[in-house]
Amino acid sequence: MADSAIIQNILNPPVLFFFLGMGVIIFKSDLVIPEALSKFFSMYLLFAIGFKGGHELYKTPFSAEHALTLLACSVMATLVPIYAYYILKIKLEKHNAAALAGSFGSISAVTFVTAGAYLHNLNVEYGGFIVAGMALMESPAIVIAVILDRLSKNKANGGGSINWKALLHEALFGSSIYLLVGALIVGYLTGDSGWNAEKPFTEDLFKGILTFFLLDMGISAAKRFKELTHVGFFLIAAAILLMIINAGVGLILTKVIGMPEGDALMFVVLCASASYIAVPAAMKDMIPEANPSIYLTVALSIVFPINIVLGIPLYHYLVKAIM
Repeated sequence: MADSAIIQNILNPPVLFFFLGMGVIIFKSDLVIPEALSKFFSMYLLFAIGFKGGHELYKTPFSAEHALTLLACSVMATLVPIYAYYILKIKLEKHNAAALAGSFGSISAVTFVTAGAYLHNLNVEYGGFIVAGMALMESPAIVIAVILDRLSKNKANGGGSINWKALLHEALFGSSIYLLVGALIVGYLTGDSGWNAEKPFTEDLFKGILTFFLLDMGISAAKRFKELTHVGFFLIAAAILLMIINAGVGLILTKVIGMPEGDALMFVVLCASASYIAVPAAMKDMIPEANPSIYLTVALSIVFPINIVLGIPLYHYLVKAIM
């Protein structure tokens, strides 16, 4: 049942360390994780999942199902920020609606990694091409969010031209996507020999570093809880609604395509997550009028905790129910 899976997921060490990180702020502990270490944890996770995905691609013949899944990833990455924007601008100023829609249209690599650890504990496999799908889903939302913002500016006052060179460079060569795709390519090109050489680093250390990273994320999320009073009831309700819609559409697509259990869960997790690293970094430069306390707080303090605590086991339960 879903409730037992949720309890089992909460009792998973990385998730418990997320709560432990929140306790640092709640109980005013002096525990601090240096920014350089936090950056390393993030880079390591992107490298490890990219490299593993590349190796899985090397082992797995490309099929029609894989092509349909990658197409579904592209479709979701394009559509989600558009309909999210029109839902959010009901109450939000258009700059903030565009930036937050971009977060929902993109993905959270850490939520993806946590779901992978959840499946690993259950001895359920997922395909390496899903990592390629994750890479496909990260960048389009950045481009679409900026286009929506510029279109609103043009409509309002005839201004707001798009710097396409800077926009596409950020979307294609931003640090997260560059490391993820680069590691994917290296993992594919080096095959079994590369995997055997890197396995002690990419797999044996993976869960321990994920645990430390979620400790850090717990601290970051708790720091922003106070800002939830500023984002208001509408944003909390809209965030939950968008998670439900995105997960629901993702579930329908997994059924239509006929994805196996592990691939289906990872796809739904990608659909339901929101970016709090790549998109906020891009929005800071591309839509400077948007308020970071809105798009960053919603993604990090609402969507991320709900997904890693309740969402992952619930999505898994639903995936199995419709198979």
